Amino acid sequence: MTGPAVTGPAQPAPAKINLALHVTGRRGDGYHLLDSLVVFTELGDRVTVSPGKLSLTVTGPFAGAVPPGDDNLCLRAARVMGAEAAITLEKHLPPASGMGGGTADAAAVLRALGCTPDRPEALGADLPACLLSRPLRMQGVGEVLTALTLPPLHLLLVNPGVEVPTPAVFAALAHRDNPGLPPLPAAPDAAALTDWLRNTRNDLQPAAIRLAPVIADTLAALDRAGATFSRMSGSGATCFGIFPDAASARAAEGRIAAAHRDWWVRATETIPGLSPAPAQG
Repeated sequence: MTGPAVTGPAQPAPAKINLALHVTGRRGDGYHLLDSLVVFTELGDRVTVSPGKLSLTVTGPFAGAVPPGDDNLCLRAARVMGAEAAITLEKHLPPASGMGGGTADAAAVLRALGCTPDRPEALGADLPACLLSRPLRMQGVGEVLTALTLPPLHLLLVNPGVEVPTPAVFAALAHRDNPGLPPLPAAPDAAALTDWLRNTRNDLQPAAIRLAPVIADTLAALDRAGATFSRMSGSGATCFGIFPDAASARAAEGRIAAAHRDWWVRATETIPGLSPAPAQG
């Protein structure tokens, strides 16, 4: 069988941020049901594919943290589509950080190949959302998506340098049957969206803090730096702060980075979305 053509252009793999994440149940097969508001940022990894035998080369500041074996999501995505391609991944996001990094990388491979599997969520719960990389309400196990129009947000992302395994966080949950998201206001501006977020949760945050108390320190640092709202993304340990403008986010970046030289600290902005997702194939 001939696989998809290798198209070659570099593809961004934007960081996914869970602005809100409610755990609403668990299926009989053990997968948790979620109701989450997700956005994507200008910041992220970058993927290039070129003709050649299936392979993965990793560069960038977090190259050493990427599993090199056949189970890597970039390679798995190409294999599912029957593609032979030499994949280069520029890894700029810290690993196991709650920003969908590995899944976003796999989505970028699929965009470069110009196709997706029939059930992309089988490769990762975040994969359908990462293929679109736009503001979304994500429900079910990640396969039920509602496109949203949200205002741009100026964010400061901070990771305190600890990895929090997602299975351990879910195992530490106190409650798995929580209410879903409240109704989102129509056409909110940044202030209205931030107010709405105050009535939402990340149900994984308390469990993650019990496993890695430094997450609480990270949130406190964002608040002291002037964030109008702060929360952990995904299963952690990356936290985000919302700031009124890019200048205040950059100023906070400088203050936190100077005080915590071993933390990963980056100011960024949300994006409206990438090109339309490729057709199912």
